[in-house]
Amino acid sequence: MSKPRPAYQRILLKLSGESLLGKLAYGIDFKTALSIAQEVREIHDLGVQIAIMIGGGNIFRGIRGTEEGLDRVSADQMGLLATIMNGVALQDALEKQGVFTRHVSALEIKAIAEPFIRRRIVRHLEKGRVVIFSAGLGSPYFTTDTAAALRALEIKAQVILKATKVEGVYTADPLTDKRAKRFDSIRYMDVLKRGLKVMDATAISLCKDNDLPIIVFNLKKRGNIKRAVLGEDIGTKVY
Repeated sequence: MSKPRPAYQRILLKLSGESLLGKLAYGIDFKTALSIAQEVREIHDLGVQIAIMIGGGNIFRGIRGTEEGLDRVSADQMGLLATIMNGVALQDALEKQGVFTRHVSALEIKAIAEPFIRRRIVRHLEKGRVVIFSAGLGSPYFTTDTAAALRALEIKAQVILKATKVEGVYTADPLTDKRAKRFDSIRYMDVLKRGLKVMDATAISLCKDNDLPIIVFNLKKRGNIKRAVLGEDIGTKVY
């Protein structure tokens, strides 16, 4: 039996730090990391080139630090360090699945991760290695959403897969508003006009200006990453 044909050959998967929580209130549930790694391996086996941008909210979220009195720069730097910890965990989980990976940090931390060098990253992808991006863009005031959009453009990814805990993009937060309705698809400009929390406005604008589609889907449903890559009708497409 022939393998199913993916709709995208090179993707950037955006994972929040919270995706690694599992049933924990804080930190990294390694069983959950392994489960995500298994799904990534399934699309890797289809020949898809995969980059992953990982967040850090399961350990420390910069904006929360500022609410508690931390300087914004210091708080964001702590958040960037949290993403590196998640990157190490995800790399270990992927390699336990037999997937060769490269961990790339926007902060210089040679003992743990490579620096971002675009041509080298593209070569890793061409050789079938999964690339994990951590530390966002290495600067405060920029979210990992913005970092995901920029890195996706730099490596010429065909789509951003935005993994969330809900089914897609809604008119309101479906976890608090039962009347919220899901969009099958929505234009970038409508996301911005409505103030919908898909990704931050900078990330959406970058994607809009460069015609980079975003697929927002529920990570908690097993197999959804593969369904998105195969072009099945899941979640919400932002275009």
